[in-house]
Amino acid sequence: IVTFLLFQGSFNSEEADAIVKECIENVVGGDDYSQSQVNKWTASIVEGCLTQLVKQGKHYKYIVTCAVMQKTGGGLHTANSCYWDTAMDGSCTVRWENRSMYCVVSVFAVSV
Repeated sequence: IVTFLLFQGSFNSEEADAIVKECIENVVGGDDYSQSQVNKWTASIVEGCLTQLVKQGKHYKYIVTCAVMQKTGGGLHTANSCYWDTAMDGSCTVRWENRSMYCVVSVFAVSV
């Protein structure tokens, strides 16, 4: 297994970024912000991202977080920090927006 992981390469954040953007577009698309839809949207986004990441068949445990916020002119700041094997593990954060909301999704991939 160790040999396989060495040839597998490190986490590809560009692939994860594309998966996340596609999931957000599929779930929220051009919809306007709706408080009654936020729980459904966030659950669908994280589940969609996890499903697509796992389908890649790579040996990672994934953690996906999602925040949706209405555009009201207020500030939004996010940060994360990880202590792990930087040669194999990785993360990406996608900030997406449309005319009425922001969506911030973070993916953390920990090699197994």
